[in-house]
Amino acid sequence: MNTHKKTAIIVGVLFILATVSSIIGLILYDPILNDPDYLIKGSEHANKVILGAVFELILVCSAIGTSITLFPLLRKQNESLALGYVCFRFLEAVIITVGIISVLSLLTLSQEFVKAGAPNAASFQTSGTLLKAIHDWTFLLGPNFMLGVNTMLGSYLLYKSKLVPRVISGWGLTGATLILIAALLVMFGVIRQLSTWGAVLAIPVASYEMILAVWLIVKGFNLSALSSKSAKMQTTS
Repeated sequence: MNTHKKTAIIVGVLFILATVSSIIGLILYDPILNDPDYLIKGSEHANKVILGAVFELILVCSAIGTSITLFPLLRKQNESLALGYVCFRFLEAVIITVGIISVLSLLTLSQEFVKAGAPNAASFQTSGTLLKAIHDWTFLLGPNFMLGVNTMLGSYLLYKSKLVPRVISGWGLTGATLILIAALLVMFGVIRQLSTWGAVLAIPVASYEMILAVWLIVKGFNLSALSSKSAKMQTTS
């Protein structure tokens, strides 16, 4: 197995791992983010919430891993844009990490609430509302806005380089545009993030990542495009 095929498989696996871990993490967070009695339920399901944080940390590592692994190939097309892709992917991961911290802080608040026997429920509710708001904003700015920006850069470079079929990278450009629009609409209160329209606008970028992942694992990169680019670079130098 050649180096480029190994790289393609690694990138594909990381994309799938990022998607799966994000879904599992969100499901495991349910008792503390969506239950009306989250100050009690969070403490009761502490291990479940912590496991959700672990899966989101896997998401963070996977997201950074995809950009680092793709960078050596994308930089041959445009080094500045490839570096921008890595930076925005890293920024997405940082924002997600802030969201993880907010959930774990909310878990601590829940445990303190139960331990104290709710002497001042109003203050705990206020703190809980603030921590949930921080998570909601990170969920919007990370896996939506920053995801849209880095997907736009990555898809553009894949489109120009022809490392994968242009129908796939073109779909990525479409998905990136739609998820950016969705993020802006949510920010201005036009739609809700967890709504039908939010889901409709998010599905294209999610499907793009899965299609790209499967293609890379099964087919790999377009070796003729890689050879052509390498030849051009050697001629220029």
